Amino acid sequence: MRKWILIWILPTLLYRPYFHIIFLLGTLSLACNDMTPEQMAVNVNCSSPERHTRSYDYMEGGDVRIRKLFCRTQWYLWIDKRGNVKGTQDANNSYSVMEIRTVSVGIVAIKGVQSEYFLAMNKSGKVYGKKSCNEDCNFKELIQENRYNTYASAKWTHNGREMFVALNSKGSPLKGKKSKKEQKASHFLPVPTS
Repeated sequence: MRKWILIWILPTLLYRPYFHIIFLLGTLSLACNDMTPEQMAVNVNCSSPERHTRSYDYMEGGDVRIRKLFCRTQWYLWIDKRGNVKGTQDANNSYSVMEIRTVSVGIVAIKGVQSEYFLAMNKSGKVYGKKSCNEDCNFKELIQENRYNTYASAKWTHNGREMFVALNSKGSPLKGKKSKKEQKASHFLPVPTS
């Protein structure tokens, strides 16, 4: 009896408008799978959650943010007119205003707006100011669960461990090889400037 029902229902479904609807939906879904994301954005009929990807175009080469980097040790990072990197507790210090420029996805270069020196880290983990930007000035910007950011050298590591920009409780920079991601000395809050 089951064989008879299947044989009887199948031809009636194929000859009715249901077949045409199923066929049209199938071709529409095939057309959506071959589209580029730009074409999909234009065509509203092709919306599926797995095809929507996050755009990182704003993070590649040029996104600039003007911020003060406030460390969890209660110091603002600053680069003075001689390229010295320190901490200051003066919230109005003009040397603490930084330009954070995205170099590539997750990689930034940090420049003191007033001093025009880039934050850099050498092979031994010492942070300093540099007039021209190169690979020593590239840092991996990592957003932590506590909403603070960490900045690890994109070029240098110490025994396979990342080296982080950090300010100790006296506002002096720690060497990168002594800093860890978990330490509050390496956690910075990017504060917008007015």
